[in-house]
Amino acid sequence: MKLLKKMTMEIVLAGMLLADGAAASVTVGGTRVVYPLDQREVTVKLNNDSYAPSLVQVWIDDGDPNAKPSEVKVPFLITPPIFRMNAQKAQTLRVMYSGEALPQDRESIYWLNVLDIPPKANRAHEANTLSLAYRTRIKVFVRPASLPGKPEDAPAQLTWKLTASPNGKGQAISVSNPTPYYVSFSEVDVESTGHIFTNKRGGMVAPRASTILPIDAMNAVAAGAKVRYIAISDYGGPIDGDAPLGE
Repeated sequence: MKLLKKMTMEIVLAGMLLADGAAASVTVGGTRVVYPLDQREVTVKLNNDSYAPSLVQVWIDDGDPNAKPSEVKVPFLITPPIFRMNAQKAQTLRVMYSGEALPQDRESIYWLNVLDIPPKANRAHEANTLSLAYRTRIKVFVRPASLPGKPEDAPAQLTWKLTASPNGKGQAISVSNPTPYYVSFSEVDVESTGHIFTNKRGGMVAPRASTILPIDAMNAVAAGAKVRYIAISDYGGPIDGDAPLGE
C-alpha cells in the first residue's frame, strides 16, 4: 500500500511537467465519453502509438483539474487505475457507476484524466533528453435513461441574446439551454452588417442554464445579427447551425 501511494504521488508530480505543444504517446479513442446510467459500465480504449512503453495513470474528477487523484470523490470506479502500456499496444479501461444519487432529469458532467509518463532515458546519448509527462482530459457526460428529445437536436433549441462583456469592454453573447443535455461548441460566430465576429475558443452551456461567450466585438453588433455555431456531437463530429441573435 505504501508503495502504491508513493507511486501515485510520483505520477501526480510528474503530471505537473506539462508543456504546450507536447504530444502524448498514449491517446484516447474518442474526444468524449457518454455514460448511459442504465448501463453497468462503459469502456474506453487507449492506444500507445509510440515505440516505447509508458506508465499510465487514469482517474475521473468532478471539474477541478488541479485535484489530486487520491482526493477526488466521484460516483465512478475506473480500472485499471495504474498500469504499464507497451509500445504499439492498446488498453481498455472499464468505467463503472457506483450507484450514488445523481440528477435524473438532466445530464451530469465529469472529466476523465489520462496521464502518460514516458520511460526515463537509459542511454548515454539520451542523458540530456527531457521527458515530459502529458495529461489528456476529456469530458464524461452521464446520461440518465429516458431523457426527452435527442442530444443532437439540443443545439437548435438554444436561444441567443446580445449582452455586455463580463469585463465591461465591448459585447458578448448569452446562450440559454432549455434542454436536459450539455451542449459544447468548437466555434461561435456572429454575423452583423457584413462583418463576422468570432469566438474560436468555443465553450459549453449546461442543461437548463445559461452562459456568456465573449466575441471580438466592441459595440459593433447591430440589430438583426445572426449566430452561426459549430456544436460537437456525441461522436466528436460537427453540428452546424445558425440562429437569430436577440436583444
